[in-house]
Amino acid sequence: MTLALIDAGPLAALFDPRSLAHRHYMDLLARNGARLRLHTTWPCVVEAAHFLSAPKRWAMLQWLGECAVTVYPFDQADLLAMLPLMERYTEPPRTDMDLADASLLWVAGQASIRSVLTIDVRDFYRYRLPNGAAFDIL
Repeated sequence: MTLALIDAGPLAALFDPRSLAHRHYMDLLARNGARLRLHTTWPCVVEAAHFLSAPKRWAMLQWLGECAVTVYPFDQADLLAMLPLMERYTEPPRTDMDLADASLLWVAGQASIRSVLTIDVRDFYRYRLPNGAAFDIL
């Protein structure tokens, strides 16, 4: 079993057939779904829901409600550990690390997860796990 994080982009792409990434993530889950245990965070769910129209959003939320993905919880005090990550990986004016990405990087450290499904390849190549290793991008 491989633990993997799923970012907002792939989460939305799975439910939007018009997305350029839809087929990639559908195929990835069809080939590896039984071997993947997916995790995400509430900021990623909210961001993905924002990207989707109502019927697609409802389908995504139903899929999550059926426990297809574990939504990793965190307390508000955990934001104090995420804020330094956001400060570290923000490089104005080119890029800002948002809360969704910071929450995934934080979860990776908490749960020792190295793999991530993300469309934001450029950002996730920059991010480093607590041991200094790079993510395995799926």
